[in-house]
Amino acid sequence: MFGKLNQEEMISLLSRNIFGRIGCSDGKRTYVFPISYAFHNDTVYCYSREGHKLSIMRDNPEVCFQADEVGDMANWKSVLGWGTFKELTDPTERRDAIRHLAERVLPLMSSETTHIFPHWPFPPDDLNEIEGVVFEIKILELTGRYERFQRLASSI
Repeated sequence: MFGKLNQEEMISLLSRNIFGRIGCSDGKRTYVFPISYAFHNDTVYCYSREGHKLSIMRDNPEVCFQADEVGDMANWKSVLGWGTFKELTDPTERRDAIRHLAERVLPLMSSETTHIFPHWPFPPDDLNEIEGVVFEIKILELTGRYERFQRLASSI
């Protein structure tokens, strides 16, 4: 059975996950970049080092963000959102975003890219000491779909 996720279900999926994908375009090509994130109040918070995705989003801040949960090929949920990229340089905004990222519940086995400070899980006293680029995607529109396998009742 296919269906649409309602607003509450979409927000719930985005809130409980930490891995998604950013879609952006440089005008010639469209790119999809995997990224770890934190979601709070219609905003996706991310941390990155300098690179191609940041260059593209600085030039064209209209982006999309996608996250999903896949049990198997017949049981999945996916959310796609459109929004605006903003690099967080204000110390208060940056610190608040890092706090959201630091408070995520990470799996026991997690990658270096999710550990945004050197002595993970112990943050420095001043979160703004953390190097790298912190940014947000303010979500303006969401859509979500799902598929659930339903067994047919036996006719025996």
